[in-house]
Amino acid sequence: MIFLRVAIPSPLRRYFDYLPPDHAEIGTYQPGTRVKVPFGRRELVGLLLEVVTETDVPLNKLKPVIEILDSSPLQPQYIRDLALWAADYYQHPIGDALLQSLPVFLRKGGEGVASHTYLWKVMPDTSAANLSDKAHQQQALYQLIAEHPQGISKEAIRAEGGQAYLLTTLENKNLIIKFKQTHSLPEAEHLIKEAPLPLHPEQQSALQQITQQQGFNTFLLDGITGSGKTEVYLQAIHEVLKKGLQALILVPEIGLTPQTLQRFKSRFRVPVVALHSSLTDKQRFDAWMQAAQGEAPIVIGTRSAIFTPLKSPGIIIIDEEHDSSFKQQEGFRYSARDLAVVRAHAEQVPIVLGSATPSLESLHNCAQQRYQHLTIRSRAGNASAPEFQLMDIKRLPLNNGLSSELITQIQQHLQQGTQVLVFINRRGFAPSLICHDCGALAECKRCDARMTLHQQPAHLHCHHCDSQRPIPVRCDQCGSHALKPVGAGTERTEQTLNKLFPDTPILRVDRDSTARKGSMAKIMDQVHNGSPCILVGTQMLAKGHHFPKVTLVAILDADSGLFSTDFRGMERTAQMIIQVAGRAGRADHPGKVILQTHHAEHPLLNLLATKGYEVFAQEELKLRQQYQLPPYQHIAIIRAEAPHSGRAEGFLHSIKEQQSAFFSQIHWSGPFPSPMEKRAGVFRSQLILSSQSRPLLQHSLSHLCLGIEDHPLASRIRWSIDVDPYDMH
Repeated sequence: MIFLRVAIPSPLRRYFDYLPPDHAEIGTYQPGTRVKVPFGRRELVGLLLEVVTETDVPLNKLKPVIEILDSSPLQPQYIRDLALWAADYYQHPIGDALLQSLPVFLRKGGEGVASHTYLWKVMPDTSAANLSDKAHQQQALYQLIAEHPQGISKEAIRAEGGQAYLLTTLENKNLIIKFKQTHSLPEAEHLIKEAPLPLHPEQQSALQQITQQQGFNTFLLDGITGSGKTEVYLQAIHEVLKKGLQALILVPEIGLTPQTLQRFKSRFRVPVVALHSSLTDKQRFDAWMQAAQGEAPIVIGTRSAIFTPLKSPGIIIIDEEHDSSFKQQEGFRYSARDLAVVRAHAEQVPIVLGSATPSLESLHNCAQQRYQHLTIRSRAGNASAPEFQLMDIKRLPLNNGLSSELITQIQQHLQQGTQVLVFINRRGFAPSLICHDCGALAECKRCDARMTLHQQPAHLHCHHCDSQRPIPVRCDQCGSHALKPVGAGTERTEQTLNKLFPDTPILRVDRDSTARKGSMAKIMDQVHNGSPCILVGTQMLAKGHHFPKVTLVAILDADSGLFSTDFRGMERTAQMIIQVAGRAGRADHPGKVILQTHHAEHPLLNLLATKGYEVFAQEELKLRQQYQLPPYQHIAIIRAEAPHSGRAEGFLHSIKEQQSAFFSQIHWSGPFPSPMEKRAGVFRSQLILSSQSRPLLQHSLSHLCLGIEDHPLASRIRWSIDVDPYDMH
């Protein structure tokens, strides 16, 4: 007898054995194909891993596979191996990891055949004379198709005013034929559509090192904002395309994808496909298939695109490699950046990690000579680095977060005909609503957090659990009507600036103002026309945008991460400040950055403003080493949550009591409540494990998982393991 070993997306960390389906031939059982199987009362799509002749399950307990969905594997073996490696390293259930490496369309059981663009052309030795004299629309359609001997698509026919619904009629009369469009790539000398920009010496040196070395190498492209890292990417990709190979580019957010996509489409005469969550499941699958079949030489995507197969891989590029969005924060908690390095090694291709503010882990890897450090310290063209000013606002009167000196400087820059960017990392009108009589704050009933006051439309909104409620008329605590907004968000700052500068367009950029399709593009068009304006926004403005007329960047609250309980707080604050500051002075106009702060004497803030990110990072690494924090220590967090207070913490206490004696070389910290203990109605707790030896920590976690699964409360407590956590909260 033979049995089919199947991976199923479930929280159980094992495979499942099934009997072959009735009347199926043995040759149809190919590892990597999708199968539909019964699982409890449901039917699930799983992945066939191997055909075996032995099983530990009694025969009378085994169920047959319902259906084999594919005639051959849709996914190459090396992508399955990558998913298996990730499941093992990040301590995640194998079946769920494997299925997440497939597009959602395939996970739902969709047919594994890509949609192709079909064209129509006329059959040889036919003419419109074969049609009735009265069939005027058919004759017109035939003539239209005849004018395109290479073929014309249904969309093009509609655009030309043709009656596309008559295509089947003409096809049935054997007057036209439908065929699949194929993409023939241009010759190497015709790949470029738009001439490359000239490189300055540092860019040229970086490009040569990336392109001249063979096989796997990891390069950290550490270039200040505006230094032309994207141009280095483009020219490195050109070298790859000339060899007939493909490039995979990962960007941190969907918002960056359209402009990055346009930059690549403008440069190259080859298909460029995008993979991100704003596409439909079918669109993502079609793009995935184009990449897998080699029809798309350039593939651009967000985090999950790391599992996209390439027929002829040539290079992997991670833009803004420091960005936290490359780490999945729920479920399968993998780091796309780190997985990209593993994948590049397996495929023996170079990988480029680019950033103006590299993560401390990447800088440490350069110091350990695991990565090659390529630096670009001069801006492209005539642009110069912006000037920093720390503005001490202690005891100063503020107009909704704006000091009088800052307002004066904004006025001066607008009078010079340039643009201003005001950065505040809080959405909404105000961070909260306070009772002026008793001091009570409007708090979320489901989280240990305050609700944010919004005015457009008017409501209170918790940005942690997404709960919303109307603005109260009176205080919940004392009944007073004296409710006032406290603090400033993007909406309130926008309103204040509109009053101060009534003749200047104020453009707000946050997740609320750009929620509608096309709204971000409209705002960017208005900025790029060059007229004086004030941009107000959150960190959506900090990444990847090129604003040649912005000469002043004002950061209203530079203190937000200086005293974070998370050891990465200072690193994130520094990266945010440098990234936002990088929007200033990117063309011929010199730039200035003003940081409003209550801690102008803070040593690391001063170091960042005067010496730059590179010196700051070295000092921060020294502190990390002194306190034995990552990257000098490897950590994992066991997170647990339950609907009642104390239950999750008690569960982790019992795990620690049962297991810590077996893993004495591992340092255990906690358990203790998460910094935000209550979130979305559940109480959260965490237990931190750390070790200087990564293999020892991994070995301990693998055994620990088995112990936790056997715990009597494991089925009643939601728990997970976060390896190399980016967020300690």
